[in-house]
Amino acid sequence: MKKIKTIPLVIIAGLLSLGVHSQKRQKNSPVFSEVTYTGDDQVYKDYPLEEGEFYNPILQGCYPDPAITRKGDDYYLVCSSFAMFPGVPIFHSNDLVNWTQIGHVLDRTSQLDVHDTGISSGVYAPGIAYNTHNDTFYMITTAFAGGLGNIVVKTKDPKKGWSDPIKLNFAGIDPDIFFDDDGKAYVIHNDAPDKGKELYNGHRVIKVWDYDVEKDQVIAGSDKIIVDGGVDLSKKPIWIEAPHIYKKDGRYFLMCAEGGTGGNHSEVVFVSDHPRGPYKPAPGNPILTQRHFPKERKNKVDWAGHADLVKGPDDTYYGVFLAIRPNEKDRVNIGRETFILPVDWSGEFPVFENGLVPMEPKLKMPEGVENKMGQEGFFPNGNFTYRENFTSKELDYRWIGLRGPREAFISKTKKGLQITPFATDIRELKPTSTLFYRQQHNSFSFTATMAYRPQSEKDLAGIVCLQNESSNYVFGITKKGKDYVLLLEKTEKTRRDREATSEILASTIIDIKKPVQLQVEARGDDYHFNYAVDGSGFKNLGGTVSGAILSTNVAGGFTGALLGLYATSANANGPEKQ
Repeated sequence: MKKIKTIPLVIIAGLLSLGVHSQKRQKNSPVFSEVTYTGDDQVYKDYPLEEGEFYNPILQGCYPDPAITRKGDDYYLVCSSFAMFPGVPIFHSNDLVNWTQIGHVLDRTSQLDVHDTGISSGVYAPGIAYNTHNDTFYMITTAFAGGLGNIVVKTKDPKKGWSDPIKLNFAGIDPDIFFDDDGKAYVIHNDAPDKGKELYNGHRVIKVWDYDVEKDQVIAGSDKIIVDGGVDLSKKPIWIEAPHIYKKDGRYFLMCAEGGTGGNHSEVVFVSDHPRGPYKPAPGNPILTQRHFPKERKNKVDWAGHADLVKGPDDTYYGVFLAIRPNEKDRVNIGRETFILPVDWSGEFPVFENGLVPMEPKLKMPEGVENKMGQEGFFPNGNFTYRENFTSKELDYRWIGLRGPREAFISKTKKGLQITPFATDIRELKPTSTLFYRQQHNSFSFTATMAYRPQSEKDLAGIVCLQNESSNYVFGITKKGKDYVLLLEKTEKTRRDREATSEILASTIIDIKKPVQLQVEARGDDYHFNYAVDGSGFKNLGGTVSGAILSTNVAGGFTGALLGLYATSANANGPEKQ
């Protein structure tokens, strides 16, 4: 498979402001020569693709809150990235089926400051729009870090980078920007009700502002509430959010998520004769949801909502949205993913086709489109194997950092990718020297080959499965006296716990004369950590452990599990802590 478009391994300007150290060769730096990720979900074996079909979701793994725009035959899609760095992954397609990642919108420290942010903070719910009047793309989002709040960045070409952020003068979250045919622009977003008017927990409103395109700022005093609570305030709807405005046949349609981003999630729509309202809800709301079906249904897709619409290459509307594919214990380890469905807009209001029945794993492609996913540089989906030997001059965009640039701790060597460890533990709210890959299947294996010689018990390197800084597994090599020790450590903090607790589940003395293979293998909720030396067969360490702490609905937050290549010079727990 050809490599997806990438960025050079260069040191990003501004790293010194984060307090990170240089790339000087250190004896305690592991070198990773190969990584293999293999997805093995049963659903893709039970539903092989036939001619003219493609799999849903189109972006597997933690790619939530999708937003989409179009210029000519080019489609651009962005997703939330929270405290991951770089931020806001951006994808390109010409047909809505085959997607390539062209980079990240916020790829510089001058654009994004998340260095002391919890993993589920950072940047939320981006919107993306193309303004035909000035041939400019806009990405608007909320940055819960660095004191920015709501921001907008711009570009003439999404493939060539984006401006530094422009801070916008309003509160609330989930902003989007709408450009009307007459050149006027509007910003809409979720906000709290006016002071003293909150009626219940989860009561939110949608506001609209006039937007000055020349000054790139909302016009003071132009804010107006256009939706109070949701479709029917008497039913106490919660978390009306993620608004988008569309114009069709001279009328304005406001589409929003409602019900919260969990099991009651849905998409609803309103109509008006003016972008500033008043808006009337459609009588057939919701137009997308999976909340009404039996919990135990096979191949369950759930939590569907947070959608955006675009007209496809066949002149049919399509909607991208988030949803989840939980494992057999209904746990959400993969996270919120990006799905797509055709939208029937032959009547007054848009309706997601098959969005109100249990969703299927396959879709028919738009007329004349060929499925090239996983080929020619296009993103893979279904079951696939991804191999990385780090010999390319450029590193794949799928590898990301947490709270800081990956270029701060990685460097190329003749034997592979070297990670220079920070004096930061995986549990700290600081940039970590960890290169992450998203978990994309409920059943998978992730195998890394590592050469490493720790100098003391403070040194540790290996792989990590991370839901957040308080819920993770570390499978790595450290030193105790003259021995080199492989250990499996669990850190856990459920929603009921006040503090995270760490425990060494198992350890063994290991021979490190030659590179060691470290592997995590999952079958739904059952995770196994295995190792091999001298190219011999894999041995298990720690038996079967539960993946529950790696799930969103146990650990909390908004992200899916990340699989990382990890190194630290500040290891807090050695094998003697058992």
